[in-house]
Amino acid sequence: MENKKKIQRSWMLYDFGNSAFATTIMAAVLPVYYSSVAASGLEDGLATSYWGYSQSISVLVVAILAPILGAISDFSAAKKKFLQFFAFMGIVASILLFFVGEGDYILASVLFIVGSIGFSGANVFYDGFLPEVATKDEIDRVSSGGFAYGYIGGGILLAINVLMILNPGWFGLPDTEMATRAAFVTVGIWWLVFSIPLIKNIREEKKVDVKRDRSYVAIGFSRVGNTFKEMKQYKQLLIFLLAFWLYNDGISTIIRMATVYGSEIGIAQNDLIVALLITQFVGIPFTFFFGWLASVITAKRALNITLFVYLGIVIIGYFMTSALHFYILAIVVGMVQGGAQSLSRSIFGRMVPANKHAEFFGFYGISSKFAAVIGPFVFAFVGQITGNSRLGIVSLIVFFIAGIIILRFVDVEKGMRDAERLTNPKGEVEVKPK
Repeated sequence: MENKKKIQRSWMLYDFGNSAFATTIMAAVLPVYYSSVAASGLEDGLATSYWGYSQSISVLVVAILAPILGAISDFSAAKKKFLQFFAFMGIVASILLFFVGEGDYILASVLFIVGSIGFSGANVFYDGFLPEVATKDEIDRVSSGGFAYGYIGGGILLAINVLMILNPGWFGLPDTEMATRAAFVTVGIWWLVFSIPLIKNIREEKKVDVKRDRSYVAIGFSRVGNTFKEMKQYKQLLIFLLAFWLYNDGISTIIRMATVYGSEIGIAQNDLIVALLITQFVGIPFTFFFGWLASVITAKRALNITLFVYLGIVIIGYFMTSALHFYILAIVVGMVQGGAQSLSRSIFGRMVPANKHAEFFGFYGISSKFAAVIGPFVFAFVGQITGNSRLGIVSLIVFFIAGIIILRFVDVEKGMRDAERLTNPKGEVEVKPK
């Protein structure tokens, strides 16, 4: 039992480490550094466009690779090796950002793209380990624990990085620019250190060797095609994915557009950064709370609560006019963001066939990546044609309402039985309601 808990803690500590990339590099520090230093020689609009292109390229590459890598890892039983490879890619790219100086926007873009591919690629295999490190009775708690650890780790390092940037002398650094570059190095080191327990303690499930007469790439493409066909057998999983695509689109848009929207309506940069820290730390207890709540009222009902709260967040965003309102918004987002993400992952994990974890989580990964494209576009398009970004944020209501409605038709217990029956057609199936 103690060894099992150790393995689960090791799995969660990886999230503690790699979330620093999401907070410091994706969300808070690099976007500002890119605009003010790396692309300082470009017009503001062009710099923003180049940053957008960097985001799009990284998302597209990951979206294409995720299901292929998942299929390959299932065939080769090499999730751990692939996780190590992509994590190392992200770690090295983070550290190399130290060498990005004034005018080096191309280098910054390339390293961000490589780092994002490493971060997201590793997460495909990390998610694929979830059903192996936790039983169906534990999966909500462990999944929520991973997100909570991520909030803690990402939040702690972001707080340290903000102190470095605001007070570089405290850390023996000459100025803000050098402090920012040093912050990128700390992300790589943090990620590396907290990856060690997972690499050391988690062992992949043994699988029967299969004779291979084609390259892994050929096998990957072939299995991706087969997965599309096989998914027709998992009706409940498909219905859930459709709901997930919609409501996660709304969640992703709020995450990506919040600081831009706040800045546009006149909220100071320091307030935006502090609000992001608030979201991180409020998310810690509430992620655990929703993991517990799922065990009491079922994961699906707990997820529904988070989605209805998101509807309220959109309304708050429409009427927001001051930094105080933004702080309130940050607190409420922190209350439900981790819960919505962890419960979605655990519900999906329950309905995935036991022998196709990484392959199906590859589809889950590609879903979340493509979902991140449409919402921001709708937000921007509505704001542009109406001349009012407040109407852009209101447009997100459609994504949440549609997701909530479709989620009502998902029968999680039936999806679990289908996965068990199709994995083990001759076995007895017993599924406890969740």
